[in-house]
Amino acid sequence: MKSHRHHASGFTLIEMMVTVTLLGILTMLAMPSFSTWIANNKVRTVSDSLQNGLRLAQTEALRRSRPMVFSLTNSAAPQNGLTAAANGSNWSLNVAKSSLDASNVFVQAGVLSDVAAGAQVKGAAAVCFNAMGRLVANSDTGVDGASCNTDSPVFAYDIAANGSDRPLRVLLGLGGQVRMCDPARKLADSPDGCP
Repeated sequence: MKSHRHHASGFTLIEMMVTVTLLGILTMLAMPSFSTWIANNKVRTVSDSLQNGLRLAQTEALRRSRPMVFSLTNSAAPQNGLTAAANGSNWSLNVAKSSLDASNVFVQAGVLSDVAAGAQVKGAAAVCFNAMGRLVANSDTGVDGASCNTDSPVFAYDIAANGSDRPLRVLLGLGGQVRMCDPARKLADSPDGCP
């Protein structure tokens, strides 16, 4: 008579412990690069938000045929009270005070720090667009703390985050060109490099 043995299939306790240990080691090795990827994503998100806000300011100036003020602010509700601040955590778009408009009119606002906590923006408190969508000097915008000058042919907003290895820069030319670039690369070497 033959005896049939029935073998149980599955992992032994030792095989399970080895697998879990290896999985833990691999996770620990991947963690630093994953953290850097998250920080780089935050920088990209804030850069996109800033770039979109600047393009909206230019578009609204053309559409409304009115001078517009794009300002950085730390105010969470700029429609209720706005003070422009260099390196602000939010942005606001207002129709600038002019001969046609006695006071500034709030148009739209956007967030920078809330979309990517830990990312910082460094740049001018305000830039002004004329009715043709070009940068213009304006010392009386009607927005507290927002005085626009055109001393430089290019305005730069630098965006960085703790743990990021790839800061970005949003450039704004006097003609109204808005462009994002990588300050670690040169324009001559790469199309996404900065001049």
